[in-house]
Amino acid sequence: MILCGHRGVASLAPENTLAGLRKAAELGLSWVEIDVQLTKDQKVVVIHDEKVNRCSDGKGKLRKYDWDELRKLDAGSWFDPAFEQERIPRLKDYLGLARELGIRVNIELKVYDKDDAGRLCRRLSKLIDKHGFDKGSLLFSSFDPDCLRYLQVLQPEVPRGLLVEHIPDDWQQQLEQLECAALHCNYRYLTREQAELVKAAGYRLHCYTANNPDKVRDFPAWGVDMLFTDKPQDYLDAGWPAG
Repeated sequence: MILCGHRGVASLAPENTLAGLRKAAELGLSWVEIDVQLTKDQKVVVIHDEKVNRCSDGKGKLRKYDWDELRKLDAGSWFDPAFEQERIPRLKDYLGLARELGIRVNIELKVYDKDDAGRLCRRLSKLIDKHGFDKGSLLFSSFDPDCLRYLQVLQPEVPRGLLVEHIPDDWQQQLEQLECAALHCNYRYLTREQAELVKAAGYRLHCYTANNPDKVRDFPAWGVDMLFTDKPQDYLDAGWPAG
């Protein structure tokens, strides 16, 4: 089972920053998960929330900021003064550093307005092609099926994962229609029976966001392929392989 650093390594560095990516490399992780959205001027940037308030010294919705404004925000001091120089990164810079460090990236597409799905997917697709990022080192995921439908056409070579909270009854139908490689679910609600069904159907099973190794000690035996965690260091200290 692979350990994937959630939003970088969110317990050791500000989430979704280059500092978090470097922490993942220091721990020997092979995967990280990040979130992307569009700025006012259509730049793909790495941030989770609809608003910039929680993870920077800015205020208001991300979509009201253009890149020149966003890049000036302090995205580290909220976590620890030692990270005062951290900024909200552009995706192209994040993927560039990930390539240097040899880390694969699960890109979660965040859509807070349905009209953004197509724009975000088109900009993301162009960015990947323009900069020649290795499609074998990427994984797309989203709670929004529209994003996965767009990427099914725009970037068919990059595997996709459908994000759900609870696994729905029609999970297999959805995965087939979207041609997904993986199902991503909340670890709290996964049962062994569900895990066995997903694996028997030939899909990868990824679970978020488990920060206590004791609560998921049976997951490797269940066939879970990837575990997203803010605290990969706790797993490594407990003797789990990085994957």
